[in-house]
Amino acid sequence: VTREELGSAYVAPRTPEEELLAGIWAQVLGVEQVGIHDSFFELGGHSLLATQVISRAQEALGVELPLRTLFEVPTVAGLAERVEAARRAGQGVRVPPLVRLGQADELPLSFAQQRLWFLDQLEPNSALYNLPMAVRLKGKLDVGALERAMNAIVGRHEVLRTTFAATEGRPRQVIAAEMALSLPVVDLSHLPEDEREAEALRLATEDAHAPFDLARGPLLRVSLVRLGEGDHLILLNMHHIISDGWSMQVLMRELAALYDAFRHGRANPLPELPVQYADYAAWQRGWLVGDALEGQLDYWRKQLAGLPPLLELPTDRPRPAVQSYRGATVTFDVPDEIARGLHALGREAGATLFMTLLAAFQVLLSRYSGQDDLAVGTPIANRTRAEIEGLIGFFVNTLVLRGDLSGNPSFEELLRRTREAALGAYAHQDVPFEMVVDAVQSQRNMSHSPLFQVMFALQNNPARAQQAGDLTLLPVEAEAEIARFDLTLSMIEEGGRLAGSLEYNADLFDRERIERMAAHFQTLLAGIVADSAQPVATLPLLTAAERTQIVDTWNDTAAEFPAGRCAHELFEEQVARQPDAVAVVFEGETLTYAELERRANQLARYLRRLGVGRETLVGLCALRGPEMVVGVLGVWKAGGAYLPLDPSYPPERLAYMLADARVPVLLTQEALVQALPAHDARVVQLDAD
Repeated sequence: VTREELGSAYVAPRTPEEELLAGIWAQVLGVEQVGIHDSFFELGGHSLLATQVISRAQEALGVELPLRTLFEVPTVAGLAERVEAARRAGQGVRVPPLVRLGQADELPLSFAQQRLWFLDQLEPNSALYNLPMAVRLKGKLDVGALERAMNAIVGRHEVLRTTFAATEGRPRQVIAAEMALSLPVVDLSHLPEDEREAEALRLATEDAHAPFDLARGPLLRVSLVRLGEGDHLILLNMHHIISDGWSMQVLMRELAALYDAFRHGRANPLPELPVQYADYAAWQRGWLVGDALEGQLDYWRKQLAGLPPLLELPTDRPRPAVQSYRGATVTFDVPDEIARGLHALGREAGATLFMTLLAAFQVLLSRYSGQDDLAVGTPIANRTRAEIEGLIGFFVNTLVLRGDLSGNPSFEELLRRTREAALGAYAHQDVPFEMVVDAVQSQRNMSHSPLFQVMFALQNNPARAQQAGDLTLLPVEAEAEIARFDLTLSMIEEGGRLAGSLEYNADLFDRERIERMAAHFQTLLAGIVADSAQPVATLPLLTAAERTQIVDTWNDTAAEFPAGRCAHELFEEQVARQPDAVAVVFEGETLTYAELERRANQLARYLRRLGVGRETLVGLCALRGPEMVVGVLGVWKAGGAYLPLDPSYPPERLAYMLADARVPVLLTQEALVQALPAHDARVVQLDAD
């Protein structure tokens, strides 16, 4: 972002606090210069980076600042004022320091690890919580240096040497002092080029679906596929209990740095880690208890009280009693001008791109389900302390964001509501998701996930290519064909470009439905950018092709009508063609064309005896059903015309119509006779006479 794009002059820091904060911003945002009046979000900031800024500011300045502070005052000057106010109020950091444990006999699991361990006990040998990753290596490869680099990472991060034992049903971490990781090589270079890629994909899929044994380990697998000269593929797989998405990026960076060093005979260049994952788990267990825990749980109890148990999206098949987690993915791209418009809309509202996209997704879900009170889950990195930013481990937490679309608000108002809900959730992100579930939802249903069934994630810090000397490491996206939720919308922002994917439960949805949903979401985003002030219920969803189909194609019903032929005569021809075909269906009752013809003829003959013929107007006051159809056809066959009299009309309206038209005959039903106003017509009861 240039100074011209920011539209403001650079103002240097004036106090030590402002200088310190400006340095933190520059480091986190990757920019050279930060003025005290520059907006954090205009410089490229988002929720994840905001968490890092607040974490480092708390550590550097010794005060506790809620994450929402940066959204309320997104400048260095404003944040420095809040720091000073917090100091005056004596708000020191209440969370205990995170330090090394040293030797310990009992190493507890973190809350997140305990949840996955429990799920593994319920359903062992499952690959549901595998984290597979593939890395393409382009350039001359030193396999020995690569294996040494992988083992250096394993030696550096204790969590990669961890297994999980249980004593009397209570799990604990067991950290191996050493673990030698072998790097098997599968050579596919002898195969034709197209077969190499297919076989590599098969191997990656096979490895991704191979389960881990949490008690025996290891919980990390790595292999190398040789595709050709200067072209290799690393297949990495870890159990989620020791890793998360952020950890994969840590591993990529360290692998590149270590490989480059070992390839050139240099020592390990990485600094020693300040803490290990086991230290974090013990620290979390030590402070998130008592009042600290109850204060956070109280927020979630209030925030999620009365939440509907299920988001009723239209499905293509009934929901199975037990989830199978079969999934597939549909991808799409957002046009650059729409992406720029969404960024601008968020900045004007003091919201992040995440909040803007989440609000739009809530509109889509509401329009599909007809619900204005709904919940969407979202992962949060939960790296709220500087000491753990460089650690591999399972830190990610899940937040439940409740959407309030009541009263058909404008999108701008919905974005304001979404911003408030997100900031409240960020401020209470420490409490593990499973504890929120236990506190809020007493009963579980195996057919769907608790609290929410739809997930939303924005990846604005995706894994990037790493350079290790002459070797380039490129992360490769792979479709796991697993869906932990009914629907997951993942958006990726990189270099100003915006792309998305919809991962869906294949037991519930057909691919065609999700492809339409993706197209509807893109139409919705364009409509929001065009006019964010309009009510959410009127924002467009239909694509141009769908609108043409509904408005034009399906309404193109013009047909040649035989000259001099009446409608009842055309009906009689259809009777002759298909006498036994069903003509009328109503509440379980059916009439074939022959039966309808017989009853209509019977009525027509009776009406003729009553004097009905050409130019005769016959009143028809009947409830929807077979008798109404018989009445219409019977009048036509007698040569007359019918006057529709809706039984729901006020009596005064019916009286006026009967008097004005002066109908000689009135067709009706037995249940309606007494409710009719006074008239002079001859009454014929279609269901009784």
